[in-house]
Formats: sequence, C-alpha cells, structure tokens
Amino acid sequence: MKDNTIDELILTAVFSPQANIQKEARSIIYQKAREHGIFPSSLHQLYRAFGKGEISGFTVPAFNIRTLTYDTACALFTLAKEKNVGVFIFEIARSEIGYTDQSPEEYTTSVLAGALKAGWNGPVFLQGDHYQFKALGYRDNPEAEIQKIKDLIRESVDAHFYNIDIDASTLVDLSQKSFDDQQRENYRMTSLLTEYIRSIQPKDITISIGGEIGHIGGINSTVQDFEAFMDGYQRLMGEKNHEEISKVSVQTGTSHGGIPLPDGTIADVKIDFKVLKDIGDVARNSYGLGGAVQHGASTLPSDLFGEFPTAGTLEIHLATGFQNIVFEHIPSKLRKDMYEWVRKNTHDEWKDSLTEEQNIYKMRKKALGPFKKQLWILSHHEKNPILRALLGQFQFLFDTLKVSNTRENTNKYAQ
Repeated sequence: MKDNTIDELILTAVFSPQANIQKEARSIIYQKAREHGIFPSSLHQLYRAFGKGEISGFTVPAFNIRTLTYDTACALFTLAKEKNVGVFIFEIARSEIGYTDQSPEEYTTSVLAGALKAGWNGPVFLQGDHYQFKALGYRDNPEAEIQKIKDLIRESVDAHFYNIDIDASTLVDLSQKSFDDQQRENYRMTSLLTEYIRSIQPKDITISIGGEIGHIGGINSTVQDFEAFMDGYQRLMGEKNHEEISKVSVQTGTSHGGIPLPDGTIADVKIDFKVLKDIGDVARNSYGLGGAVQHGASTLPSDLFGEFPTAGTLEIHLATGFQNIVFEHIPSKLRKDMYEWVRKNTHDEWKDSLTEEQNIYKMRKKALGPFKKQLWILSHHEKNPILRALLGQFQFLFDTLKVSNTRENTNKYAQ
C-alpha cells in the first residue's frame, strides 16, 4: 500500500473521535492485511516442536511496544525482512494496556498497519503479556478478579491475540511448607484460565498459553517450584482433554524496568542462567513444553544476551529498554513536558527512599498514554533519531538471539 494511505488509515483508526469511522478504518486495515498474506498466528505448534527437539538454537524475542507502535512495528518488520527473521512477538501487558492507552484491538491494528507499510508477508505473533492476578484483589474478591482477567482474555482473543501469558505467580505463597502448597493457587488459576481460553479460541487455532512460577523481581525459581506447579496443573488438566500450556516464565534475578540508581542510571544485575537451563531442560524432557521464558531483560548489559540461546531459553521479554531509547531521543521540550506531567500526576506514588531522578524513571511510563498523540505526530525529522536507535537495538537482538535466517524453519509451524 502507498505510505500516505496507510499513514492516514492508522491515524484515523487510532485517533478518530467518531467510533464508526474509527471502526471502519480498522476494518479496512484488517482486510488489507489479509489480502497481503499477513495473518495473526499462534506459537503453540512451534513451541511444541521445541519440546520435541525438532527445532532449537535460538531464543524468541518478545517486544513490548509502549509508544510509537505503528512506526516501531514498521521498523521491526522491515528489519525482519532484511534479516530473514521468522519469529518475533509483539506483546502488551495487562498494566501496559492501561497506562499506554492501547486496547488490544488498537494494538493489533497498529501492528498490522506497520506490517502493511513494511511490505511484510506471513504470520504475525501478537501476545497478551502478564495477564496478571492482583493479589489483593484476588484475596478480597476472587471471582471478581478472575472475571476481570477473563474479560481481558476475551477482548484479546477477539483482537487476534493468539498467544496469552497467564501470570498467577502473584498468588504463590512462600510461607507454606510444601512446594505444592506454595504453588497451589498459581496452578489452580492457570488451569482454570487455560480451560477458558480453550473454550473461546477459534476452531482452527490452538492459542499458545504460558504459565509463570516466580514473580519477576522476587526470589529466583527452582526446578522444585516448576515441578510442583506442573504436576498440580496437569492433575487438574488431566480429565479435561485440552491442550496445555507451552512454556513457563521463571525468575532469574531480574526486575521489570531494571533497578534505577540515585542518578537515574541502571544498576548491574546478576542473572542466574542455570535457572533457565535447568528448568528449560526439565520442561522439555519431562513435560513437552518449549522451555523457560525470561522476563525483564531489556535493560541487561549487552554482553549477556548471547547467553540466552546457549542456556536454551525459549523466549525473552523486552520492554523498558525501548522506552528508554524513546525518552533519550524525543525532542527536549516534549520530554520536559512529560516529566512535568509525571511530577504533577504521579507524586503520590513516589517513594521517599528514592531520589527525584529515580522516581521519574520509574513513573515516566505513565505519561505515554496522555502524550500518545503528541508522540505519534512527531515529524519524520523528529522520529528518525528514535527509530534509528531502535533499529540498532533490534538488529543486535535479532543477531545475538540467533533468530536471523530462521524464517523457512519456523513458518511451517505457524497456525
């Protein structure tokens, strides 16, 4: 499609104040994507192939795109064509949907529009990341919290998210003595939502579902944690005749967004690759899963990324590092306005133990929704430094995670 046509369509699809016009623009983008051989797809069969040992040797990158989604998607698809990359994920977490002001439908539309502009052809992997239980909400009203996540899953599946990560790790109770008791609410809720997803998925799609055994930022996961989770999960799933999860996220020592130091820079993190290797091996050899997933990795030192394929890591989630690139390269006046918004609107969430720089670093993501249009309509001249820096990081990740030249081997597993 002509660049100006798709530019105008996606601008209307995201920002039109008239719901019927917005809906029509989104429908045209979906239709044009299908006509050009662009289709949302599931990773379930690919990850099962990892579990069977049919495919190996690379780590799938999952990109949380919090802003400039259309431009960033176009850049990613353009680079993926050049590098012959077969599998990479666009994802958005439950929390991100709120503070970035991107519904699943809008997110899908922006990604598909980016694929159209880049001239992509083939599968597109959209993922609901960290569809996470809020522990206090679950404690006070379990049914209400479950329903909120079911509603989000339904909205996401309707928006062609065919990969869903259930995160009930917030319900793990480490005060319990046995591993089974610690993981019980986690595997119960993961089983319940697996059954729900299977009941609403399209008849020709097996949605890829992920579980999580260790809350990111908490205590590192162990093989015993994983086995307790999987054994309990499979007991509950045993009589339901449903396809099970295809991967599991673990805690290895990272935290979302990294750990900001008093001057606003990020602290070095010690990551335990043995956790990924050991749990990944058991996941594949004993349970047929694709392997272990690493969260909170985008702010890690560059020299660590080559270790993920070596450790057999199935998938790696990358978010804050790209957000940091955006903030580093946007016009200084816009950044100043966004920081001022953060000071005025998030101050009640600031921690007294942190400096202003640390608090702003932790809270500035919440300005992305309110400033979404200002970021979107930046001129090409203003966007180019951002996109060049992002492309450099994407190329590094594609090469280091070894997904370049994987397209022929992975496309056959796309649903």
